[in-house]
Amino acid sequence: MDALEFALDDPTAADVVALLEVHVEFSREVTPAGHVHAFEPEALRADDVDLFSIRRDGVLLGIGALRRLDADHAEIKSMHTTEAERGKGIGRLLLDQLLATASARGHGRVSLETGTMEAFAPARALYESAGFEACAPFGNYWENPNSVCMTLMLNA
Repeated sequence: MDALEFALDDPTAADVVALLEVHVEFSREVTPAGHVHAFEPEALRADDVDLFSIRRDGVLLGIGALRRLDADHAEIKSMHTTEAERGKGIGRLLLDQLLATASARGHGRVSLETGTMEAFAPARALYESAGFEACAPFGNYWENPNSVCMTLMLNA
């Protein structure tokens, strides 16, 4: 396998926007209206959000964002792997890199929200395999049957 590059990326780059649109469309297809929490590309330009990508020879394979909730707590947003790369470990590598980045930034906790529908089962399995556990809603999330919030204590 050629070298993979994990780096901060531009949320307005054409290939990033295209993958974000796939991510948002997927979320809208399988999630009831009013319960889609996927970030639109513009939201990823906020001061408290950094978008990262994994590329091979410049080709985008996956994206994920870290949102700073406070000095100790970060949230993973907009994590998505291209369809061609699913099942090849890119999602795990991306998640591991996001967690390492959060740890290096001094965050002791990383949380996320994902769907409860069957379409999100692979994502939930990935997060659980990394040590994430279900938790109470955080931030602007609320208890509902369409979402599960998960958290991981870093360096615990």
